[in-house]
Amino acid sequence: MAEHADVIVIGMGPGGESAAARLAQAGLSVVGIEKNLVGGECPYYGCIPSKMMIRAADSLAEAHRVPELAGTVQVAPDFAPVARRIRDEATDDWDDTVAVERFEKAGGRFVRGTARITGPRTVRVDGRDFHASRAILLNTGTDPAVPPIPGLAGTPYWTNREAIAATEAPESLIVLGGGPIGLELAQAFARFGTRVEVIEALDRLLPAEEPEASGLIEDVLTGEGIGVHTGTKAERIDHNGTAFTVEAGGRAYTAQRLLVATGRRTDLDALGLASLGLDTGARTVPTDEHLRIAEGVYAIGDITGHGAFTHMSMYQARIAADHILGEQSAAEYHAVPRVTFTDPEVGAVGLTERQAREKGLPVATAIAQVPSSARGWIHKAGNQGLIKLVADTGRGILVGATSAGPTGGEVLSMLTLAVHERTPIQRLREMIYAYPTFHRAVEDALGQLP
Repeated sequence: MAEHADVIVIGMGPGGESAAARLAQAGLSVVGIEKNLVGGECPYYGCIPSKMMIRAADSLAEAHRVPELAGTVQVAPDFAPVARRIRDEATDDWDDTVAVERFEKAGGRFVRGTARITGPRTVRVDGRDFHASRAILLNTGTDPAVPPIPGLAGTPYWTNREAIAATEAPESLIVLGGGPIGLELAQAFARFGTRVEVIEALDRLLPAEEPEASGLIEDVLTGEGIGVHTGTKAERIDHNGTAFTVEAGGRAYTAQRLLVATGRRTDLDALGLASLGLDTGARTVPTDEHLRIAEGVYAIGDITGHGAFTHMSMYQARIAADHILGEQSAAEYHAVPRVTFTDPEVGAVGLTERQAREKGLPVATAIAQVPSSARGWIHKAGNQGLIKLVADTGRGILVGATSAGPTGGEVLSMLTLAVHERTPIQRLREMIYAYPTFHRAVEDALGQLP
């Protein structure tokens, strides 16, 4: 006999956990199902522990800037406090007991296992059947994607999960992939003394971002001694028991560790979406504005294709929960923010210049260099950065922006608001920008737009 609930939540990442708890607190009977750790990738392998590592690495870099600014200093990197903090403060040594108890205290029922949808509002979890009278909510996230490179399978390569769980910085590291995860970890380990090579098959780093941001980050990383090899495809990988060798672009790269950071994947077929008539060969699932993928079935987070970000999952969780509770709200995606937490940080929102032109918009762009701003000049060491604005001249609004530099992710907040609210460019020019702040570079860029 099937067990009954009002709502079944499959995948208890940040968004799933948030929606499940809210629905339970609203008086619905909720079953939350998770095969891994409640809380998802973010608190155990992603956002939180990686930023702890980055924070520590950035403190080392800042110490090295003292001679240019304030005297002399001796710096001796030690990875042990980082590893200890990740275990003790971020992950509870990868134990989700606290998270499970938090959900149960909210009134939910937790089930550990692998879920598969077997029909309309029906789910099977390792032999147990459940029926949802009201809704099924999917928040299954993604896993690291491992490319079929000859020789890779069976070797002790790292994904972000093994890298985050490391207890010491390796002597040397090859990173496959020049996206946000690969670059954040590459720079962090390099600042702890690891010799790092980054291999990216596409022609530039951070290929989803503006080319100016890509060039900026490449200059910074190479300036810190990191080898950057773009337009270079890994062709074969070998491991001799102590070291990896990667053959790529006619060269052989050797290192103690190999980090595979080549994207994320999800298995829609294993989730049973074919039973709902959906294409399980697709990379993502289409939703309506209320996050429905079928009658009584909702999806949020990575599998919807609107950005593999915790903030996206949480945003969509609120909208899906609203609809399940009979409230009306709709998702908007014209001002989705994202930040790569390298140093300098690269924040972006909305459309890139290329995306805006592909949409046929009348486009104007402007770029201001952070080092040329008053605050950038004052900051001096470590002041690399830029502001790029993408304007729709027909409507007189910003449709995209990039904020790269010290605290680039924080400067992004005002640009996100401007894009989200479609604030007229003229109105943005009329604002008062505090002096001397990094935000003043936004004003400089606005002055260049027609």
